[in-house]
Amino acid sequence: MDTLYYLIQNMLPVAIPLLLVALGGMFSERSGVINIGLEGIMLFGAFFGALFVYFVQGSEMGPQTILLLGMIVGAVSGFIYSLLLSFAAVTMKANQTITGTAINMLIPAVILLFSKMFFNSDGITTNMNFYIREVPVLGQIPVLGQMFFQRTYLTVYIGFFLLIVATVVFYKTRFGLRLRACGEHPHAADSVGINVYRMRYAGVSISGVLAGIGGFFYSVGVMDGNVNGHTGVAGFGFLALAVMIFGQWKPLRIFWAALFFAFLRTLAYSVSLIPFLNNLGINQTYYKMLPYIATMVVLAFTSKKSRAPKAEGIPYDKSQR
Repeated sequence: MDTLYYLIQNMLPVAIPLLLVALGGMFSERSGVINIGLEGIMLFGAFFGALFVYFVQGSEMGPQTILLLGMIVGAVSGFIYSLLLSFAAVTMKANQTITGTAINMLIPAVILLFSKMFFNSDGITTNMNFYIREVPVLGQIPVLGQMFFQRTYLTVYIGFFLLIVATVVFYKTRFGLRLRACGEHPHAADSVGINVYRMRYAGVSISGVLAGIGGFFYSVGVMDGNVNGHTGVAGFGFLALAVMIFGQWKPLRIFWAALFFAFLRTLAYSVSLIPFLNNLGINQTYYKMLPYIATMVVLAFTSKKSRAPKAEGIPYDKSQR
């Protein structure tokens, strides 16, 4: 049971960034804009969130307060950076894949330059510890307390809350209905008075906010609050795209897909704790490849059944009715 507790406790902080970034991609693509730039937006949010933590660490604020404020900084940063994609893809009708790729390539170089100039390093290193050893009262619940309320991060609970909010907004609000309409039949949506350009800006902006938060949560739950320009977010943005596709652009399916990939990654780093796997004598490097191999296998078998939004990646033009 101790091994099971360990796997779950370490899986959730990894799953939450994947979940949030994939949900962000869902909002963007459901509005009709492909967001390949999730990796860059994640790194942008992680960088400014970590930069904020770097400057306020040592103050009288508690670690969880700093985490919440860093989350807001990451969200605002992701929103601002996503406006580049919105402007290029929606207003200028540029190729969305190329624009997203450019966004991904730009920010690691900027972070390296900034870090070398001001910190003489490859990234930002913080000294804050956001780890929660035990949640009062809830941590004493048999089994569930040890599984979900001990040795964890506040990011896990915020992630579950944002999943609920995203699901409600997506399915139970007028905004969610209009957003989905713009990704499926934008001309029909426009004919009933929906501003397609505004809805697509909104979808990409929500994507930026969630990806920025996801990037900061990655730096907290996976990198212990640090950000490095060389390693970035270790391909989590692209893995989140796979999670989104595997989850069929639906919030709850995305949640289960994020858990699946996070479990594989956690398992890869916990081989020494599992006697059966440890006795096989396989180099740990091969286990670390598991999430990415699983990504290719899953997409190969599920891509034929995938149903992306019909107008995804197609710039909207009123004249082409």
